[in-house]
Amino acid sequence: MTDSKYFTTTKKGEIFELKAELNSDKKEKKKEAVKKVIASMTVGKDVSALFPDVVNCMQTDNLELKKLVYLYLMNYAKSQPDMAIMAVNTFVKDCEDPNPLIRALAVRTMGCIRVDKITEYLCEPLRKCLKDEDPYVRKTAAVCVAKLHDINAQLVEDQGFLDTLKDLISDSNPMVVANAVAALSEIAESHPNSNLLDLNPQTINKLLTALNECTEWGQIFILDCLANYTPRDDRESQSICERVTPRLSHANSAVVLSAVKVLMKFMEMLPKDLDYYGTLLKKLAPPLVTLLSAEPELQYVALRNINLIVQRRPEILKHEMKVFFVKYNDPIYVKLEKLDIMIRLASQANIAQVLAELKEYATEVDVDFVRKAVRAIGRCAIKVEQSAERCVSTLLDLIQTKVNYVVQEAIVVIKDIFRKYPNKYESVIATLCENLDSLDEPEARAAMIWIVGEYAERIDNADELLESFLEGFHDESTQVQLQLLTAIVKLFLKKPTETQELVQQVLSLATQDSDNPDLRDRGYIYWRLLSTDPVAAKEVVLAEKPLISEETDLIEPTLLEELICHIGTLASVYHKPPSAFVEGSRGVQHKRLPGSAGSGESVESPDTGSATGVSEAPPAVIPSQGDLLGDLLNLDLTPPTTTGPPPPSSGMQMGAMDLLGGGLDSLLGGDLGASPAMGAGFSAPPAAMPASFSAHVSGGLDDLFDLGGGVGMPMGAYTPPKTVWLPAMKAKGLEISGTFARRSGVIQMEMTLTNKAMSVMTDFAIQFNRNSFGLAPAGPLQVLTPLSPNQSIEVTLPLSNVGPVMKMEPLNNLQVAVKNNIDVFYFSCQYPISMLFAEDGKMERQVFLATWKDIPNDNESQFQIKDCHLNSDAASNKLQGSNIFTIAKRTVEGQDMLYQSMKLSNGIWVLAELRVQAGNPNYTVSLKCRAPEVSQCVFQSYEAVLKN
Repeated sequence: MTDSKYFTTTKKGEIFELKAELNSDKKEKKKEAVKKVIASMTVGKDVSALFPDVVNCMQTDNLELKKLVYLYLMNYAKSQPDMAIMAVNTFVKDCEDPNPLIRALAVRTMGCIRVDKITEYLCEPLRKCLKDEDPYVRKTAAVCVAKLHDINAQLVEDQGFLDTLKDLISDSNPMVVANAVAALSEIAESHPNSNLLDLNPQTINKLLTALNECTEWGQIFILDCLANYTPRDDRESQSICERVTPRLSHANSAVVLSAVKVLMKFMEMLPKDLDYYGTLLKKLAPPLVTLLSAEPELQYVALRNINLIVQRRPEILKHEMKVFFVKYNDPIYVKLEKLDIMIRLASQANIAQVLAELKEYATEVDVDFVRKAVRAIGRCAIKVEQSAERCVSTLLDLIQTKVNYVVQEAIVVIKDIFRKYPNKYESVIATLCENLDSLDEPEARAAMIWIVGEYAERIDNADELLESFLEGFHDESTQVQLQLLTAIVKLFLKKPTETQELVQQVLSLATQDSDNPDLRDRGYIYWRLLSTDPVAAKEVVLAEKPLISEETDLIEPTLLEELICHIGTLASVYHKPPSAFVEGSRGVQHKRLPGSAGSGESVESPDTGSATGVSEAPPAVIPSQGDLLGDLLNLDLTPPTTTGPPPPSSGMQMGAMDLLGGGLDSLLGGDLGASPAMGAGFSAPPAAMPASFSAHVSGGLDDLFDLGGGVGMPMGAYTPPKTVWLPAMKAKGLEISGTFARRSGVIQMEMTLTNKAMSVMTDFAIQFNRNSFGLAPAGPLQVLTPLSPNQSIEVTLPLSNVGPVMKMEPLNNLQVAVKNNIDVFYFSCQYPISMLFAEDGKMERQVFLATWKDIPNDNESQFQIKDCHLNSDAASNKLQGSNIFTIAKRTVEGQDMLYQSMKLSNGIWVLAELRVQAGNPNYTVSLKCRAPEVSQCVFQSYEAVLKN
């Protein structure tokens, strides 16, 4: 008979009846009663009143009854802690039962009863079970330690259970090893700095031996643990890879992904010319392909992981393009993911196949999928130059279908193809213009307007086409309005006689009739440029554009490295680090791949190599320095090994290669375009400016002004006025006043020594106490002549920052000892932290964005700077004089936002967002830094520089 009868309702006085049955002498009746109690508990009835009666049933040899009672105990112990203590004796007894199943059951239940009062009674039984002769009991006890650690970590450490757990890693039974690893990993996650899993070659060997024999979930725990190990050299790395490779053929997809994670990590250490390296690449492809034959949900997880693998090592799957072709019955989420991977794998060898597929997809019924397929054709054209012509003809065929959304997507991607291959495919413009009336989406309209403005000289009726857009100017989106303004100005510069009225009309609409500050400011800049110097306007607006890069949606490299270390987890599905979505994630450690043996080489295979000639080193997040200050921080304060002066830092430091990267676009919430960055006086770019600099940045809006600030000429560095550091009355007549300055990259202490005593002073020397940034005199104090009574002398002392370090309070405090022929005198002074801002503190935009995201939000501080009457450009120039560099600028609702970076002499980076509202003397500055202790001092420097 089935157990469903226990869930049917009974007569009145149910609890009373159950109580009587639980106390019955007949074993069968007792068991039936306990089953009824568990059934009631399962459907949500409160049967806690029966606690003492159920606990009495624990004293039995019947395993089934014991399990039921333990189940009841786990459920109600928390609400009845005082009663639960009654069960302790039975636990202790059961842990010594001759039957290993009962011993294991007792220890498992003990771990599940989360009651502090009971915990200490359970230590002795747990200790015995950890050393039990039966492996089943030991493996259960190992997991119990992790549960106990969660309830009372201190108790577990005091009782020495962690050491016992470490010993279990050397156990003869593979399941015990797996559970010990699982327990230690769990504990280590909540205590990231505890170094519990002290992995060494001997331990690794034991884990690899256990790997072949334990269950699939045990294998996953061991593989995840192996992934945290860094081999000593490539030989050890190869040896581990060889022993992990058989796991790739496992039936469980979680085991396969964990094995892939270990191999992807250890491959970094193998030399690329090693035969085994090539063999390993070939072995990695089949298991990944096999994962794609599972059900859709598993396919999606596999595809998200493959997406990461392909970005890191495209050569693994370069011959497997066909498995990523979309099936008609794939769900949309699988289709879109496959499409993404197809483009990443596209190369000259397979492009014909890929294009044929994509053209097929563009005729599907699913609108989202079709849009993505059309975009994909454009991305292929940009990625594989040899295929560009075929892609363009494919796009033209699609435009002929006259399907509205297909036409619009095609026009958007053709604009990018024009940018990539100038003067090559412009013959298709006539076909595009035929479809002008059908465009209703802002992105497509903006793309078409850009094409008309850019190639106005080739389009006979360009003025009519742009005029047709102008009729509904105020109904257009901001993106279209900005693009239209720029396009008409371009048209005017190319055909000035025919379009004078048109340009006046658009400038008037943009400046007088518009509420949008971005549009208005861009309109004013054009107006002033055209009215003061049309030649300069031509050089600026019609400047040669840099080519666009091929892969714009690659994951930022340091994030990609971290995600590769999390293959097979949620992080690899979300494509976000665990710290971004795990609550209370301060314990989450950032993982990194080990340095590769051939780290100078690109990870791309030859046939997928970058088409652009850009440097292969991608932007990286500025590395975390841990806790960054003084000896708290264990900073390596030895002088840098590079010789020669630091690179000159000019307002023009923004590299040509990054003018387009769109690095900050997403951070700044849209386009960097339309910032009135340059004011009325901007004229033609100086001759010394590189051509690529005067070209525009495409933040979606193709126009010079997307540079968004940071190009003004910097003023000199701010030096505070001298103050009295050592009064004469405290130093037997010697008065010292001084300040700190930074000149040509050297920190200087500038002092005035005055002798107010009656005797001559000679033999001057100076010494500093240890301080937060390791400041120390770079040479002796040069007082070459004796200091006579009532005489003053100016002394400049160059400083280095390679002295001993100790955190001071406040951080910028400096304790100084000065000696002369009379005595030794002591004083302390505070240096402005801006003296430590290095000349190479200007980050690239993409690095800025990645670093801003990478620094936790908890490290952000906000300050108010009051009574400051500078506009944003003047503020930016003034700050740049003190090596606070503006990376980008944008304007939102009349408020200018400057994104800035600075680098302290000991390598700490500080990122800032400065908000300046026109007419409001109060600025807001937000500072983000891995060492939040410095933020207060940095803010004081901001205040000092801006107000003086």
